[in-house]
Parts: sequence; C-alpha cells; structure tokens
Amino acid sequence: MTSIQTNGHAAAHAAPAIKIVPPEAPLRDVMNGAGRMEIPCLDHGFVALVDCMPRLVPEGKTADFAIVQSARVSYGEGTKQVSEDRGLVRYLMRHRHSTPFEMVEFKFHIAMPIFIARQWIRHRTANVNEYSARYSIVPDRFYRPDLESVRKQSKSNRQGGDEPIDVGTAEEFMKLLDNAEHLYKDYLSLTEKGVARELARAALPVSVYTEWYWKCDLHNIFHFLSLRMDPHAQWEIQVFAKAMYELLKPIVPVSAEAFEDYRLESMHLTRLEIEAVRSGKPLATDNKREQAEWESKRERLGLK
Repeated sequence: MTSIQTNGHAAAHAAPAIKIVPPEAPLRDVMNGAGRMEIPCLDHGFVALVDCMPRLVPEGKTADFAIVQSARVSYGEGTKQVSEDRGLVRYLMRHRHSTPFEMVEFKFHIAMPIFIARQWIRHRTANVNEYSARYSIVPDRFYRPDLESVRKQSKSNRQGGDEPIDVGTAEEFMKLLDNAEHLYKDYLSLTEKGVARELARAALPVSVYTEWYWKCDLHNIFHFLSLRMDPHAQWEIQVFAKAMYELLKPIVPVSAEAFEDYRLESMHLTRLEIEAVRSGKPLATDNKREQAEWESKRERLGLK
C-alpha cells in the first residue's frame, strides 16, 4: 500500500513533457549578431544597447512584429485581414493603446554623471542595477562641460538654464569643478587608510560618473524619451536620450515613426486652448505660464 502511494505521488509530481515547436519561418537577429551597440555621450559617458526582446524575429520583419502579435491576440486570427502591420502599430500609438508596446523590451548599459542619474531614476518603470560604491572604488571620471556649455539660470524656467553665461563666470565655475575633483585624491587616500567605501563616497561630488544596467519596455521608454528629448529638458540628459533613441530606432522602425508622428512632434491642446481656437478669443486664464505656453503653441500652429 505504501509503495503504491509513493509511486502515485511521484507520478503526480513528474516534470511535464515540454513540446518543442520550431519557428514557422526562418528567424533573424534584430541586433545582427552584435553583443553590444554603443554611442559615446558627453566626455566619459555612453549608452550601450546590450540586449532586447524579441531578439529573434521572422525574416523580413522587425521587432515591431511582437507588438502586432500581442495586439492581434485580443481579436483572434480574423484581424489579420483587417489591417496591415504598419497601420495597426500606428493605430495603437495614435489611440494610446499602450499594452502591446510593453511586449518589446530593451536592456542598456549606461555611464553618466550622478546628477543625471538622479533625474533619470525618477522614471520608476524600469529595472535598474547600479554600480555600487559600497563594494568598489569609484573610478576617476568627472563631467566637465565646455566653457560654452556653462549656462545662465533661466528666468522663465526655475529648473533649468538657457543661454551661455559670460566667460569670466564660466571660468569661475570651472575652477569650482577643479576643487571638487581634487577631493578624489583624499577619497582614495582615506579608503586606503581603512575608511569604509560606503562612507568615503559621501565626499564625492555629483559630477562623478556612475553606471547602471537599465531594462525597460518600449511603452515606458517612449514616455521617457518624450520628456527627455524635449528641448526644455536639461541638455546633458537630452544627449543620453537621443543616443538611446538612435540605438532602438532601427530595431522598431515602425513604432519609432509612429512615436515621432503622434508623440514627439505632436501637440497637446487643453480645453481652454481648444476654445480659444474655436472662438478666436484670448485664452481664458490669467495664469502667465499658461498664456506663454499658448503663445508658443500658436506660433507652432501658424496662428500668430
């Protein structure tokens, strides 16, 4: 009786047979066999694409294939006669059906100044693993802008700078960076004397570089890019965002085209702005920032 129960128990927990289904058509690697595709950014930084999903797609297709595949599962096989792939991807982007775009993922290796990383990490929809200064010594890499890139604080945007500042003040700022970088020698010296790395790093400035692996789905990458490729974003993070876009664009060209047409180069109008277009009257608000934004949109629309 005991042996029968044991055999039955083992049978119930036996590993299921795995059915191997070959691809319906030959597959190709969307990264063309590359182990890494990298674009340098700023003085010591880079954005490198190290993997993506799907990596293998049917010959003649791009990774956009995964978006179409997932969208059509909602409607069944009959949808294949309704719309060709490009039209479906553009429809999904235009009508903000975001789930299918989450079926494509990209994994990047990125090196950037810490002050850029702190902006970047606000996008909380990715999987991130950062270089640990608790375990390892921070490399001697610091961001130093050109004199022409030292910007004056913007009067209209409290978060950013716009035009270059005068040369004298820019040179003073470069000396400040020199002083901050000189802390690195003391940092090394004190870690060699036994100060814990996790504490010694507190003395380093945010201009020092960090690195991380950053994996994110295409829907959330497009959201990141729509904000960080915008002309109002900090110039340094724009450099990284544009590099990221250049790396993924050839892999999902249909989605990238739709993103440019319906997100990046498009315009959102508020209810007040729509009413102003209809009536031809000024924007119905006393808020100066809203008025300035509306004037900018009017200029883009050719209404001024």
